[in-house]
Amino acid sequence: MSYLYDLWDDFISLLFPRLCYACGDHLMRNENLICTECYVVIPRANYHKEDDNPVARLFWGRCKIEKAAAFSYYTKDSRIRNLIHNLKYNGIREIGFELGRIYGSSLKESGFISDIDLIIPVPLHPAKRRIRGFNQSESISMGISDAISLPVDINSLVRKTGSATQTKRSRYDRWTNVDGIFQVTETMSLSGKHILLVDDVITTGSTIESCTNELLKIEGVKVSVVALAYAIV
Repeated sequence: MSYLYDLWDDFISLLFPRLCYACGDHLMRNENLICTECYVVIPRANYHKEDDNPVARLFWGRCKIEKAAAFSYYTKDSRIRNLIHNLKYNGIREIGFELGRIYGSSLKESGFISDIDLIIPVPLHPAKRRIRGFNQSESISMGISDAISLPVDINSLVRKTGSATQTKRSRYDRWTNVDGIFQVTETMSLSGKHILLVDDVITTGSTIESCTNELLKIEGVKVSVVALAYAIV
């Protein structure tokens, strides 16, 4: 039966080829979403192993973040950029879960999340979520949760107003674009917790800063941050 299934799978693949969302090459039978080559060659930032790293430095003097890290580097034509583009704009939400699961395993192994209590994804405005159909940061968070066995809270932090796209904005414009647009709806359950805030890409850090400033208004809250990629600008 296994032999017949493999033949059928090969036949279906000829008609409807499965392609790697990072490089566009054909996936082998035992590969899913990302080919083995991309899995190996996508550079790991390994910032979760260093307290003093470029992502952490981004927030120095801006907001109190305990730890910050990113899985890889977001550059033009990079494979991680292709993956995130397919996740956000082509609706392949499984990419977020898979990359989150991979990164979550590394975070767990390094001890980065040893004192984390729960995960909160950077929220989307409801209108944008309806258009996109899902929140990419939530998909990533679910993958991380699967790897580290911590709960994901998608209700306590919300985006209360929309904002224009951050693309091609200056650092100052990005900050003013997201300043004050997030709101905490539940404080009791977050009090005294160490929160892991999750985003897809960190560029200037303005969105994370705005989220963190709201969360830190709650008594005893600590915030750490991770993202799939850190934009090299």
